[in-house]
Amino acid sequence: MSRRVRRKLAKKGKDDVVSLSYPEIEVEDLGPERNGFVDWTSLPDDTVIQLFSCLNYRDRASLSSTCRTWRVLGASQCLWSSLDLRAHKFDTELATSLTSRCANLQKLRLRGAESADAIIHLQAKNLREISGDYCRKITDATLSVIVARHEALESLQLGPDFCERITGDAIKAIALCCPKLKKLRLSGIRDVYADAINALAMHCPDLVDIGFLDCLKVDEAALGNILSVRFLSVAGTSNMKWDVVSHLWHKLPKLIGLDVSRTDIGSTAVSRLLSSSQSLKVLCALNCPVLEEDTSISTIKTKGKLLLALFSDIFRGLSSLFAETTKKGRNGFLDWRCSKNKDKNLNEIMTWLEWILSHMLLRTAESNPQSLDDFWLKQGAALLLSLMQSSQEDVQERAATGLATFVVIDDENASIDCGRAEVVMRNGGIRLLLNLAKSWQEGLQSEAAKAIANLSVNANVAKAVAEEGGINILAWLARSMNKLVAEEAAGGLWNLSVGEEHKAAIAEAGGVKALVDLIFKWSSGGDGVLERAAGALANLAADDKCSMEVAVSGGVHVLVMLARSCKFEGVQEQAARALANLAAHGDSNGNNAAVGQEAGALEALVQLTRSPHDGVRQEAAGALWNLSFDDRNREAIAAAGGVEALVTLAQSCSNASPGLQERAAGALWGLSVSEANSIAIGQEGGVAPLIALARSDAEDVHETAAGALWNLAFNHSNALRIVEEGGVPALVHLCSSSVSKMARFMAALALAYMFDGR
Repeated sequence: MSRRVRRKLAKKGKDDVVSLSYPEIEVEDLGPERNGFVDWTSLPDDTVIQLFSCLNYRDRASLSSTCRTWRVLGASQCLWSSLDLRAHKFDTELATSLTSRCANLQKLRLRGAESADAIIHLQAKNLREISGDYCRKITDATLSVIVARHEALESLQLGPDFCERITGDAIKAIALCCPKLKKLRLSGIRDVYADAINALAMHCPDLVDIGFLDCLKVDEAALGNILSVRFLSVAGTSNMKWDVVSHLWHKLPKLIGLDVSRTDIGSTAVSRLLSSSQSLKVLCALNCPVLEEDTSISTIKTKGKLLLALFSDIFRGLSSLFAETTKKGRNGFLDWRCSKNKDKNLNEIMTWLEWILSHMLLRTAESNPQSLDDFWLKQGAALLLSLMQSSQEDVQERAATGLATFVVIDDENASIDCGRAEVVMRNGGIRLLLNLAKSWQEGLQSEAAKAIANLSVNANVAKAVAEEGGINILAWLARSMNKLVAEEAAGGLWNLSVGEEHKAAIAEAGGVKALVDLIFKWSSGGDGVLERAAGALANLAADDKCSMEVAVSGGVHVLVMLARSCKFEGVQEQAARALANLAAHGDSNGNNAAVGQEAGALEALVQLTRSPHDGVRQEAAGALWNLSFDDRNREAIAAAGGVEALVTLAQSCSNASPGLQERAAGALWGLSVSEANSIAIGQEGGVAPLIALARSDAEDVHETAAGALWNLAFNHSNALRIVEEGGVPALVHLCSSSVSKMARFMAALALAYMFDGR
């Protein structure tokens, strides 16, 4: 496979220039220079602190160890008010090492159960906000300990993936331990029962923002008891009793925003909520099939309230929240961000809307219903692009992930919806994504790079990415110390390198060296990063000049290393394909010989022909075929057991893809140039499968099978085997019927050598 797309991470994650919501740092005067070198110790303290603020916590701690002055500055409390732990492995030992810096930690982002277990060791008693993802394994016990140790907590968000092991018991613990709680958003809880919700109502008087998203069951009546709530979301939650909701929730005295998106709410409940609530200003009912199929929906009277649904003009609706009139078609979010007269209530509403819309769009993109194609083209893509300009980092990340996801039709076959990809491009999405990719926030870098990678499957978008400087940005990100960032950047280079016009630009940007170094760096870091890096190198190696760059940068060694030791089929396939492409330039450079001479290369490729995965076997056979054009390689392949392995492969691939058949026959053709190998192929039973492949429907297979039989026919014993195995009729048929001139020519030569009397 020459490219790959990805939907939302199954495991997900910042460096130098900056996103739309973070100021770019431009250091014009680096202080005194001595003999051309900058004296970093002479920088003003505030400049050093600003530079420190652009680093993740690991790099910040590392830089602090360089000298006593920077150690003091690196421990400044202003640098440790916020901590994002998602990018790196975070355990108890590391948490303990950071304890001295976290006395005034206010905001924390974590990923996974191990990080959740470790954060209590930070001893950050003043923590105000916790946000976590990949929370499936977080238990009631872990969450209860966390909230018990952080009584000053004001915001707790876990999602968007499901919190499958968290129950109402943990919610009761939150209520009892965190009386200052203002915001609680949890995803995927099985049962949010009445006692848990009533505990929140009793013990958390300042709780204004509640989200129980994608839950299996929520007690509707108990939610009606939380009189402090201003914003409430039950998006994606099933088994809701909408008659109870419509009769109780309109009585909530402070409720301003209600989100029932992706539920089965109907027009009756929507109408009652809009008509009866005195405080409600916004009701979001996006992607609600029952509501959208109800023909009476057009008769609902909103009474000055905003109803957001797929059948409405969302941007115009957002603009209606402003006191002053705005022009038709204007971007409501942009109007709000550019407004000089900020209204506190409006700010709260718009901030909440950004969050719930980004969540809804991502969830909808993941399920990808075909019926929403029109929505994506007319509104959805534009909404995602607008949300990417939010000042909320998590909203920006979700919007970028949504863009990466909604264009994908089939991630296994790397196919995307070209119409959706090009609407992103036409609306300025490429520049926005590249700006995010230049952010110093690693989470934004990762999601932006993934979106760029997926969109670049489209040739027009790939051209736009290159023209906007995207190749340099991706090559830079591929050097990141954050594996997730490097992985997505490598994916972008993989897809861009499909285009012949981009290969040289990638090499000029240092992309080849970055990819090779990436494999060295993450050689045991999982299949995703290695497959993408090897895939990109495979595409680049198809170009003569770039193949030289791959070899000079140490690419032969790392690719052989992957072929020998990596157990992931995707990595094996791309490593073998890269070696095949490197070996394909035998007449123009020395890479063919270099691959053959690399220790263990031929043995590894021979072994890969025995893989249970067709893609791996195909690429390994293709590599051996190309390598067999070199005399020394040809004999070394045979010595490594290549004859036996390839005959076995040919025998087993009669029903395989034409690509695998062609390469299996081609590798035997290449080896059979040697008389000793030709004899060995015959003795191993290679004649019969080659005759079977000569009967293939694919003309490429005709050529390689006929070529191999021609070489074998030079040997008298093999010629007899061809006759005995029914090869004559097969070759005659090729002579008369094959579309390929080369196949007809090879078949005729084989027949001639068999019957010339020698």
